[in-house]
Amino acid sequence: MTGSVSSRYALRSLRRNLGRSLISTLGVGFGVGIGLLALSWMRGEHTMSINAAAGGGVGHLRVTPDGWDERRDDDLRLDDWEPLLERVRATEGVAVATPRNRVAGLLGLGTRSEHVDLTGVDPTTEPRALRYVRDVAHGRYLEPGERGAIVLGSKPARRLGAELGDELVVTALDEQGEMSSMLLVVVGIVETGSDDIDATIAHVALADVEQLSGRPGAGEITILADDVYALDALEARLRPLVPPGADLLTWLQVSPELRMGLEADGAFFDMAVVIILLVVLLGVTSAQLTGVLERRKEFAVLAAIGMRGVSLVKVVLVEGMVLGLTAAVSALAWAAPLSWKLNVDGVNLAALMNGEDDSGMAFGGLLIDPIFHPGFGAWMIPYAFLLALIATITASLYPAWFASRTDPAQALRVDR
Repeated sequence: MTGSVSSRYALRSLRRNLGRSLISTLGVGFGVGIGLLALSWMRGEHTMSINAAAGGGVGHLRVTPDGWDERRDDDLRLDDWEPLLERVRATEGVAVATPRNRVAGLLGLGTRSEHVDLTGVDPTTEPRALRYVRDVAHGRYLEPGERGAIVLGSKPARRLGAELGDELVVTALDEQGEMSSMLLVVVGIVETGSDDIDATIAHVALADVEQLSGRPGAGEITILADDVYALDALEARLRPLVPPGADLLTWLQVSPELRMGLEADGAFFDMAVVIILLVVLLGVTSAQLTGVLERRKEFAVLAAIGMRGVSLVKVVLVEGMVLGLTAAVSALAWAAPLSWKLNVDGVNLAALMNGEDDSGMAFGGLLIDPIFHPGFGAWMIPYAFLLALIATITASLYPAWFASRTDPAQALRVDR
């Protein structure tokens, strides 16, 4: 009964002081909305980083030979990889799974030479897994079953002076340490806009790398997921399929430097959200404490007629809770449409940084899409209520304690 009385009195008090209640609601709603936009930006950056890593060759998940994560040895090969590849491709949630193998080689054209890491690929699935080779600037990409062909990045092609149709001599060391070589015809040249990324592109058929290295099989199976927010579930489904002698790695394990960058960005945004919440807390605490001080005599009368300190605390906390709920609605009313608009239209980061459009921005060995899409979704609703309630209830604790400590005799004393 006392709790019901406290709640009714708190609601009546909010209606009686409508101006103060409205100002508090708008203030908290603005602060929480800023917090939602910061979370939206952080979520979008996380998604962008995952997609950049996945489409840049890292993948969302990767099956590697056991020990690759420690040694990073491209000479390692997967045993019985073809049945494994079929099982992975048949798993729910897998968008694409593509095999690769690698060998270090020396490309030669006339008197020029260039060291490259040749990547053996499946021409059918590689363009779906690696965004850099979806649009070949000059020529075409490899065709299924094609042997003795190579697709080069523009940097090694430029250093060699290679053009479409040129025959390159590639030399590599096989498994026994003997020299092996073959002729490769340039069928495509890729230009990403980044020399660092172009330098990594030297694609040939899987069978060509097998022949040069003397090591049969694939060195990895790179996997892209349908849903980046369901990677944990996909990993759980794939892990039982991985046989002894192989390992399943996440994109963060494959690219630890990207993980460190994300952790640093995450710490920055966490700090920004905390600062925003602290500002909101101070504002709400000030408003609540001012309200309590203005109503000292009112609380004194309530205490004098028998309302206990606990009930006075409930009055202030209920007021804070109601303010939090209404503030969450107001935050969603202005922040959610803005977040949706930014998500749909995107933010051109290249234009913000240098005033001009670009096909992509190189960062950490990856090509980042310059059109950034902040996160948006139903997740904003619980976050809005959680942030608002934490702010208002926490900010009401001291005013509530202050109200419970009110001395009726002192508060009702009339100064002469």
